[in-house]
Amino acid sequence: MWESTLTVALVSEVFYQDDGPARLDSRLAEARERGAQLAVLPEISHCRWAPSKRVPADADAESPGGPRHQELARAARKAGIGLVGGCIVQNPQTGVRHNNSLVFDADGKLIATYQKLHIPDEPGFWESDHYAAGTEPPRPIDAFGMPFGLQICSDNNRPEGSHLLGAMGAEAIIVPRATELVTYPRWLVVFRANALTSTTYVLSVNRPAPEDGVLIGGPSVVVDPEGRVLVETTDAVAIARLSRDAVRSARVHYPGYLAVHADLYSRAWAEVAAKQQR
Repeated sequence: MWESTLTVALVSEVFYQDDGPARLDSRLAEARERGAQLAVLPEISHCRWAPSKRVPADADAESPGGPRHQELARAARKAGIGLVGGCIVQNPQTGVRHNNSLVFDADGKLIATYQKLHIPDEPGFWESDHYAAGTEPPRPIDAFGMPFGLQICSDNNRPEGSHLLGAMGAEAIIVPRATELVTYPRWLVVFRANALTSTTYVLSVNRPAPEDGVLIGGPSVVVDPEGRVLVETTDAVAIARLSRDAVRSARVHYPGYLAVHADLYSRAWAEVAAKQQR
């Protein structure tokens, strides 16, 4: 059934501490009271910012369906709201870790997962020491009346993923992140460009404060399909009301109506992939 809007809460807070469950319950209750159907937490919301150092710890990761997963499911179910949260998930057979976003419906059922694809490797963000790149492209999730796609932080700095999601029918792209405040002006350029050129909403929520010497911080932001900034705030909970009609309108105007030459570009990208494998 066609739903004309989706109301999303961006919750700029992390929940790995002992008081995390109580704080999460409070934030989700607030989000639902303010009309949100879906709440989004920052990158690996239920883990410490482990990539501040190179050496991973066993406690940073869990097997699929582990305690962090269960805590997210419980909180979504208690609040009666959809929820996007994250943690580091380790394959029990291979030992390989991934930075995962997990999507739960209002009953606490897991309905989608996404693994971060583009992994930084620099001071404060030694992420390649902690988890590997995902192996599946992003795909639209159509469970809340308005299809959306997921990216995680640096994934949005490669526009191919945003354009792919838009071409596949996503009308919003949700980007949990962990970025430093000083870099925010650059991120905002990327968010606006990706929203405009993929004709989707782009929503991003950041970890809120410095952690372990890494100067993390910066606003939650929502950009509409015309590239206009609708929300830009450091409030712990920000509410965005997304209109499907705004997406439809953007897709019949420039640049939304331009052809998507999937076959042409796929041939060219195949050539790039072949060169990289040599």
